[in-house]
Amino acid sequence: MRGLVDKKGEQFAVLRGQVLYDLEGVATGKREGDFIVDLAGKRVWRIVGDGVYTLDGSESIGYFGSDMPERMTW
Repeated sequence: MRGLVDKKGEQFAVLRGQVLYDLEGVATGKREGDFIVDLAGKRVWRIVGDGVYTLDGSESIGYFGSDMPERMTW
């Protein structure tokens, strides 16, 4: 599980496996290779390393945080 964080540092989505969910747990898209696609399969964002950008790379959307287990045990 990796959080998707915007440029202001606020998490707005979660990537679980290859599926992207909003913070309410609703699937909004998925990762396909170096892209995030919507549920219809249309490319929405480009992934470069941990960074997420517009398709043309001109604007940063945010970044993926470190991989975390689904449940933390303290």
